[in-house]
Amino acid sequence: MPKLWSETIETHRREVREAILDATAALVAEHGLRAVTMSRIAERAGIGRATLYKYFSDVEAILGAWHERQVGHHLHELTAVRDEAADPAARLKAVLTAYAFMTSSRAGHDADIAAYLHHGPHVAHAHEHLHGLIRDLIAEAAAGRDLRADTDPGELATYCLHALSAAGSLPSEAAVHRLVQLTLAGLRNPG
Repeated sequence: MPKLWSETIETHRREVREAILDATAALVAEHGLRAVTMSRIAERAGIGRATLYKYFSDVEAILGAWHERQVGHHLHELTAVRDEAADPAARLKAVLTAYAFMTSSRAGHDADIAAYLHHGPHVAHAHEHLHGLIRDLIAEAAAGRDLRADTDPGELATYCLHALSAAGSLPSEAAVHRLVQLTLAGLRNPG
């Protein structure tokens, strides 16, 4: 097959897949998880059901793919936030703040969706990546004497992730900012 032809086919497949994921997310947001069917997804995406089944076997597979895409976007955003800050302490604060607001924004989602989506190998891999990102930022800031060096950076990263999970139940942006400040205070040199 000529290169241009294969690139065109691959582009088309990617666009159809994205349309399916977007249609599913919109339907879940509008009608809830239990009301979403393969027929509705195909109709919303503007494709036939037979075409939809060539891409995904069922609604659960589509939701899993959509969530994996979202997790990838979040990790990319956190990496971009890290790369914009000037020094180690600022990078850590920026990443923790962005993560806290991502956690806070998920709080309004349907509990059924959250329970279904937050499991599986892609979530475990993403969590490892996130943990490593924060661990490395803590180690970098500790080397510069901005943070405590008496505790393993991996343990401190675990502390940060658990502490910031509380952002999902906070009532305001100001409360999220206070939580980030409190979390950062726990990382400072004790003496």
